[in-house]
Amino acid sequence: MTVTLLVALLALAAGIAANRFLRPRLMGGDDADGMGVRDLIGPLMTLTILILAFMLVTASSSNGRADDAARAEAHALDHLSEVADYAPPALRQRLRGDAVCYARAVEHKEWPAMAGGKGSSAPSVWSRDFRATFKELGTDSPTFGMLVAADDQRSLGRQARMAESTPTIPPLIYWFMLLNLAVTVIGLGLCLPRKDNKGPLSALVVVTVLLTATLLIIRDVDRPFAGGIVVKPVQMTEVGKESVRDFLADYPADRLPCDEQGLPRPPKGGS
Repeated sequence: MTVTLLVALLALAAGIAANRFLRPRLMGGDDADGMGVRDLIGPLMTLTILILAFMLVTASSSNGRADDAARAEAHALDHLSEVADYAPPALRQRLRGDAVCYARAVEHKEWPAMAGGKGSSAPSVWSRDFRATFKELGTDSPTFGMLVAADDQRSLGRQARMAESTPTIPPLIYWFMLLNLAVTVIGLGLCLPRKDNKGPLSALVVVTVLLTATLLIIRDVDRPFAGGIVVKPVQMTEVGKESVRDFLADYPADRLPCDEQGLPRPPKGGS
């Protein structure tokens, strides 16, 4: 964000300086002559607007896919926890406890890590235990297929969510658009009249602000888990709370295998 603002401000200053000092040498004529703001907006802004529109659609699609993936993952985890009620008692407690811990690990460990485009190993501890429990359950159990299918959907949701944590717009395109913004603003400043130009200069400032704001919004939306416009773990949080209520209805709280952050509890009697 800092680089974007700095380049935009420098471009605006360069455009005004070009209008003040270079225009008489390059164009001559009356200092009051020049293209009007209405004449400038159309031809000089077309390319910029088209590229911005493309980038905004791409970024918005990524943000929407991230939200859909988070919802799908939470739904699959909720379904897995419900199907676990039909497993044998010992494995039922283990699966339901793992579901609580997985939701906590995603919310408190992996979600913050995704702001930097990274994942966390914390949820994987519990997803591995899911599979270990399935092996103990055996393929002969009527719930085996339902549990495996729910876990598969959970895994796909997590993979999709993680994939959207990195920007979909390549850095080269973003820097090209930033350069295009700078050239456009400088060109607008060069073509404005030097005298009686308060209106055109004000319009130039407004156009610069709008273009810069649009580019910053695109950059923010293209990072679904960072910035101001973020996908929050609302569904996963709700599933975690519901899973905790169901678990505590049947088992004591000290039998959860993890802490509030979704990290494994140390063995009893250990340091």
